[in-house]
Parts: sequence; C-alpha cells; structure tokens
Amino acid sequence: MLFSIVAQDVADSLPKRQSARPNHLARLEALDAEGRLILAGPHPLLDGQEGFSGSLIVADFASFEEATQWAEDDPYVAAGIYDAVEVKPFKQVFPK
Repeated sequence: MLFSIVAQDVADSLPKRQSARPNHLARLEALDAEGRLILAGPHPLLDGQEGFSGSLIVADFASFEEATQWAEDDPYVAAGIYDAVEVKPFKQVFPK
C-alpha cells in the first residue's frame, strides 16, 4: 500500500540537512532499488531563500506501522531536522 510521509523542518535546518543528507539519500535509494519509491523530494523555501521547509516521500510499505517506523528511523529525524512527521495512506490517481 502507498503511504505519504510529509515532514516539516525546524527553522534554519539547512546545515543539519547537508550533514545528514548522504544517509537520508541512501535509505531512499534502497527503497528505489526495491521498486517501492514513487517520489521523494524537499520543499524549497519561497522567494529565493536558501534552504527547505520540509520533505515529501511517497512509497510502498506493507502496513501503516512499517511506514511509520521507516519514517521515524530517518536520519533527518535523528539529526533534529524534522519538527513534525505525518504518515498517511496515499491513493495514486495520476499518472496512471
């Protein structure tokens, strides 16, 4: 089943993001290699500001509990980058 993981960054998260990024990307690359990653990426700040306000991941997990555990184990959580993380079931309509 697909789940969306929507995370909100703490203020001024960019330096922490840069240091934790290789481990964060490795986990996403593993999901992608398994054919389970639908999309993933950060939410850039507006008006040309440097940095990000959060992230969005949509991936296939066996259960809500598995998706939640995967989100909680993210290196960005451990590094204190995410202020809040929300996991929800996701129904892909487009692209077909």
